[in-house]
Amino acid sequence: MNIAWKEMKKNKAKFTILGSIIFLVSFLTFIISGLSNGLSQDNAALIKDLPDGQFYMNADANETYNLSRIDVDAQTDILNKQKDAMAFSIQMGFVNDTEEKQHSVAFVTSTDSKLFESVGKGEVILDRSMEDDGIKVGDILTNNQFNGEFKVTGFVDQQKYSHAPVAFINMEDYKEIYRTHEMQLIFIPGTEKVQDVAGLQSFSNKEFLNTIPSYNAEQMSLNMIVWFLVVISGMLFAIFFYMMNVQKIGLYGILKALGVKTSRLFGMMWYQMIVITVIALVLSVALSQGFATIAPEGMPFSLTLGTTIQLSIIFLIIGFIGATLSGLQIKKVEPLQAIQQGEV
Repeated sequence: MNIAWKEMKKNKAKFTILGSIIFLVSFLTFIISGLSNGLSQDNAALIKDLPDGQFYMNADANETYNLSRIDVDAQTDILNKQKDAMAFSIQMGFVNDTEEKQHSVAFVTSTDSKLFESVGKGEVILDRSMEDDGIKVGDILTNNQFNGEFKVTGFVDQQKYSHAPVAFINMEDYKEIYRTHEMQLIFIPGTEKVQDVAGLQSFSNKEFLNTIPSYNAEQMSLNMIVWFLVVISGMLFAIFFYMMNVQKIGLYGILKALGVKTSRLFGMMWYQMIVITVIALVLSVALSQGFATIAPEGMPFSLTLGTTIQLSIIFLIIGFIGATLSGLQIKKVEPLQAIQQGEV
């Protein structure tokens, strides 16, 4: 490894350029991943925060929860058999504050459950982001489709749906607004085995998230960019070390003639790859975590420690693969032929 380190000090410019590129690519990857996670929470925190379980909607709804209607008798039967189950509905709407200013919300109502907020008639519990709009506990809100008024009784953290703050309301108030007596969905938490229910289609948490059009399209696009950047980093390693190896054919021939094993030559290359990648990752992780503190207010950005570690490991693996593929030519180096070519 001493030879590898001396080579890095001798060719500082080359290795600094590679490290800078890896730093920029990894930093951009962390930023986009943070935006992806942030948008995911902003789009579907209401669903993502639920425990693992099974969602059920009408089989004729074509996997569109807005079109789903759960038969009242079927709902009653399931809730009686599954004590932790709940029926709930989500509908996009709006509320007017005391100044008649409209605020978009996602109205949510459910049967009695510890998973969602319990709300009395004429009351509403809002996502805390509504406080930024000047709404306070005790304020009176109205809705054009509702004859009564909503009194704000509290706020909850990180309850968003389709990028709108959630508004938990009583089921009777919900039925009056949307002129319906049927719920859209049933959720059974902690079910290990999917239960077949006549006329209903079941979804896991992940499958249900993918039925939300905006969520699926948004996450697919951002994740594609993240993986594209990861692949680019692997290609950069492969190209860089390939060019370096071509220049060092003569040196490898001399080292092999002196009895240095091919595995040791690979080890030198891997050592250089690890040093460059680790330094680049440390800088990019530090800056990306710092970005979370200076990100503009309202920007959905969430880069968790788990995601950071996962991406860092992926970068190391990709770098290892790229460097190894570029070094396959080392195995083919014949000492005498390489020495005759001359050391560059």
